[in-house]
Amino acid sequence: MLKEIFKQAKPILETLEAEGHKAYFVGGCVRDLLLERPIKDIDITTSATPDMVQAIFPSVIPVGIEHGTVIVRHEKESYEVTTFRTEGSYSDSRRPDHVEFIHNIEKDLERRDFTINALAMDKTGRITDLFSGKSDLEQQIIRTVGNGKERFGEDALRIIRALRFSSQLGFQIEEETFTAMVACKSAIRDISVERITNEMERFFAGKHVSIGVNYLVKTAVHTVLPIFKDDPSLIGVIPHNMRPLLSFAEVIAFFHYQKPEIPIHEWTKEWKCSNRTKRLAIQLTEDIERYKRNGLNETVIYQLKEERFRAFTRLVDLLLHDKLSVTELRRLKQKLPIQSRDELAINGNDLLTLFPDKKPGVWVKHLLGEAEKAVITGKVNNQYRDVKEWLEWIQREID
Repeated sequence: MLKEIFKQAKPILETLEAEGHKAYFVGGCVRDLLLERPIKDIDITTSATPDMVQAIFPSVIPVGIEHGTVIVRHEKESYEVTTFRTEGSYSDSRRPDHVEFIHNIEKDLERRDFTINALAMDKTGRITDLFSGKSDLEQQIIRTVGNGKERFGEDALRIIRALRFSSQLGFQIEEETFTAMVACKSAIRDISVERITNEMERFFAGKHVSIGVNYLVKTAVHTVLPIFKDDPSLIGVIPHNMRPLLSFAEVIAFFHYQKPEIPIHEWTKEWKCSNRTKRLAIQLTEDIERYKRNGLNETVIYQLKEERFRAFTRLVDLLLHDKLSVTELRRLKQKLPIQSRDELAINGNDLLTLFPDKKPGVWVKHLLGEAEKAVITGKVNNQYRDVKEWLEWIQREID
């Protein structure tokens, strides 16, 4: 019996077969089905060429048509459909110089990275397993399809993918595969940083990240990664009981806290992160520093935004060994008299009216900040009259 997520995609396989083509579910979705893990994406492989797929289905997006991949839209869902193929040499250790479309699923599976990903399943649920992938799943082993040095020579990112799978699944890396990873790791330097960052974000988010870190150290792959290659000792700040960090911003904040001499902007530049990741890493670092100085006082809670609660608790646990709950943070947040400056009973225009002799300037922002702090800490009620009188007193003290 197919799971619902496969049933929803099954009409694509049936349509391709009705047109005389072979079609299978393939790769990670089949692996995760057998592991009883949540399935995020359904990938399909077929003997139909991309042109044929586009002619068969009414809604197709040609995302990687030169390599045989298109996106088929069906019932408001997107499915990656790739033609059976073999690949030429990888002169850039990244992409095949050319691909050849074929009609044989067996040859297609031969080109895949690991046995646990070289699994195909037809519309009835029957699985094609040419490389003992099911056995490796049962034994919890990560093993390349065929010769490891050849697989990693084709695309060195597969070395980091092996580490990522060990982190996500908690699997052991088979001995020959491990040896090939060590032998080929220098080729990682030729991979685009963006691809590495994407894999390493998922690596650090793995449920079994401590196992992944163990392999990262044993293979010395960290010595060819951004930042780490210039300071290999940085790997030593990772605790033996490392726990998942679910975004790369958290990863940066974690390492920056441990080694503040490496600035956040250097991390984000070297790892080619987005501005959003940079902002979040800075905010989390500031949150941690405030908490370390003050504990969970009103100011710390006020400046800690709810969208950062979970990341904050993970980092506090790892870095300061304090157990905080999101529920408790929410409770403390709700107790505050205001949640943001917008809720303050007085604003900048009010201040200009209250102090007509003063020209607009940074003093406005400063006074609003003082009022905000006083309201948050309960010194002043958030009523216009109370805040006004308190500010007038503050201003007299300043003058």
